[in-house]
Amino acid sequence: MALLKQTPLYEVYKEYGGKTIDFGGWALPVQFSGIKLEHEAVRTKAGLFDVSHMGEIEVKGSGSLAFLQKMLTNDIGKITIGAAQYSAMCYENGGTVDDLLTYKLADNHYLLVVNASNIEKDFEWLQKHTTGDVILTNLSEDFAQLALQGPLAEEILKKINPSVDYAGIKYFHFQNKVNLAGKEVLLSRTGYTGEDGFEIYCQREDAKDLWREILSLGEELGVLPCGLGARDTLRFEATLALYGQELTANISPLEAGIGFAVKLNKEAYFFGKEALKKQKEEGLSRKLIGIEMLDRGIPRHGYKVFANDKCIGEVTTGTQSPTLKKNIGLALIQVDYALLGTEVEVEIRGKHLKAKVIKTPFYKRK
Repeated sequence: MALLKQTPLYEVYKEYGGKTIDFGGWALPVQFSGIKLEHEAVRTKAGLFDVSHMGEIEVKGSGSLAFLQKMLTNDIGKITIGAAQYSAMCYENGGTVDDLLTYKLADNHYLLVVNASNIEKDFEWLQKHTTGDVILTNLSEDFAQLALQGPLAEEILKKINPSVDYAGIKYFHFQNKVNLAGKEVLLSRTGYTGEDGFEIYCQREDAKDLWREILSLGEELGVLPCGLGARDTLRFEATLALYGQELTANISPLEAGIGFAVKLNKEAYFFGKEALKKQKEEGLSRKLIGIEMLDRGIPRHGYKVFANDKCIGEVTTGTQSPTLKKNIGLALIQVDYALLGTEVEVEIRGKHLKAKVIKTPFYKRK
């Protein structure tokens, strides 16, 4: 593990029983008490994740809004100070560079939160296209990030600092300079699990104290430390895209089902706009759909999907859903076969096993 990158919490994992794996060059916990237990904790109580491997890129300067309008598919002009927005960053051909969050800290001052495996690539792509008064800074080494997710997340934070108006932080909004356990943090009502919850951006040196405080004060409410395994099953059930699977340089945001983050009607030109406009006007040739296995078998990433002995696409993510107790998957397939109820086959260990197209998201919180 010595050659792998480590978050500021690496030394703490063992105290909580964390089992560490190589995740894109990072030494990260896949689980603590068990993936199913952690998944259930987030769905019913709360779970705490170390997501300090994510990247943070600051964009400042009088030209920052025009620059981000050019680089991102969503309408950055619609973000108010204290709000966040989900977006994609595309190549000219409509393929995806990354999907990310944009936080508006102040006028002409933004923070982009990008996927860990794409930090260097994203920063280079942004730098390559910088013009005018725009200052880009890669702050990824300065930040740590914790995600407290689940229906009791707000209640747990109240135990740490009852004076904060957590209810006033609406979904996809944030409050800066919040005091948590004596540490100053940016507290954002966002997450990657399909549940209510918060993402906590702090200084690297504050991460251990915050981690221990949240788990200690939240213990009686059932909070568990959670790893990458539960993070993946939770985001998958909620049908939240994962870069490298649902989104790649060869998969557009429209094909991946995140067209809500692509504003083709915004006045500003952005990379990929013409290609995406053409895709929309001519109609998609393939799209991301949900499948449920009818035969016994679990559809895994990369498994081929067939109809009438013809390969029509492949599985992007699949597992046995801990919440639904069904073998389900997301698959990018030819649009002709994407109607709900259509029967398809998934090739698993050389056999073609029956599945059907079902509605997504697989899980939606009440």
